[in-house]
Amino acid sequence: MLPLLAQTATPASAATGDPPASWIDPDTGHRVVRLTVEPGSASLYFNQNGYTADGKRLVYATPEGISVLDLNTHQARRVVQGPVRLIDAGRKTTRVYYLRDGAAFWTDVDTGDTRRIGVLPPRGSIATVNADETLLAGAYIEGEGQDYRGNRAQQSHPLDQPRNKGQMMEERWAARLPMGLFTLNVQTGEVKTIHKANDWLNHLLFSPTDPTLLMFCHEGPWHKVDRIWTIRTDGAGLQKIHTRTMAMEIFGHEFWGADGKTIWYDLQTPRGEDFWLAAYNLDTGERTWYHLQRNEWSIHFNVSRDGKLFCGDGGDRGQVARAPDGQWIYLFRPERIQNRGIQDKSFVQPGALRAERLVNMSRHQYRLEPNVSFTPDHKWVVFRSNMFGPTYVFAVEVQAAVSRTAQ
Repeated sequence: MLPLLAQTATPASAATGDPPASWIDPDTGHRVVRLTVEPGSASLYFNQNGYTADGKRLVYATPEGISVLDLNTHQARRVVQGPVRLIDAGRKTTRVYYLRDGAAFWTDVDTGDTRRIGVLPPRGSIATVNADETLLAGAYIEGEGQDYRGNRAQQSHPLDQPRNKGQMMEERWAARLPMGLFTLNVQTGEVKTIHKANDWLNHLLFSPTDPTLLMFCHEGPWHKVDRIWTIRTDGAGLQKIHTRTMAMEIFGHEFWGADGKTIWYDLQTPRGEDFWLAAYNLDTGERTWYHLQRNEWSIHFNVSRDGKLFCGDGGDRGQVARAPDGQWIYLFRPERIQNRGIQDKSFVQPGALRAERLVNMSRHQYRLEPNVSFTPDHKWVVFRSNMFGPTYVFAVEVQAAVSRTAQ
């Protein structure tokens, strides 16, 4: 996948004219390729599925709609004309799911067949598609009143984070607006409410393997909320995934492992001081914490489908880690700390992530979150960046193209 391109240049050499199609990062020795040609194009949020079920294509958003890119040939074509908001690529079929004019749709990226699934509840949005593509799930605010960007209710929205995001998060959390979680049946269009609360319900994400298991969060200032939860699509089995044990402990930006049983999340004990990538296994109850250094903390993390590698998108000094040198795309290799005969299963299993820098992001403005993901073959890390001004989608090769010591 992702064949090497003939053109090579450094980002600095593309200060004028079109961004380079490919270059070898002089600081890391890793090859970077630009996947998209449309200014303003973007890959999906880090925990959404942006790859077709065959693992060979990437779906991405453009100002004109939704396009699909062949990861082997780099040929791209538009499959949905906008304005729309892309939700997910299907894990079972060749469909892509999206919102338009207050309703959910799917389009087959091979045939172009399109179907209107159903209308969303008022002040509602869809966030995720389940493993067998029978249900969509979302949240709505009851009644009438102000909508907040954090509920992702818009069908199209700016990629950059708002400058007043912290204030917005505090105000929305404090509003205690009544909300509902709902499912939308892909076949019939039936809307079913499965959970109600006055908590801010957000970041819905179906298990990639269990079509009845939904993860969601209590959104808001992370040090004030019990964030990570799961629930069944019939409304049963509500479960809190992590319980705080110290003041100012924060955890969030949760995502599923490919097994559909492991939930990964950013954990800080306390906020901005000690950094972990934490996991909880729903089947066994086992907890694993991998430690990170301050500069290695990332806004978002992700894991390869085989569970052997992790990646992160770094962050600038304005992020919670206040990292002096954190503007990198990272590759992480996990190492467990040897357990010398302690058999208590209630203990956290500790480890560390060993970091390798993949891309220098010093020219990237982090109001746009890069949102890293591995390609299905684990050979590339895909991200979005504004390092050349407009936003494009890029990929960096996991295997170094040039040894740094040879440069």
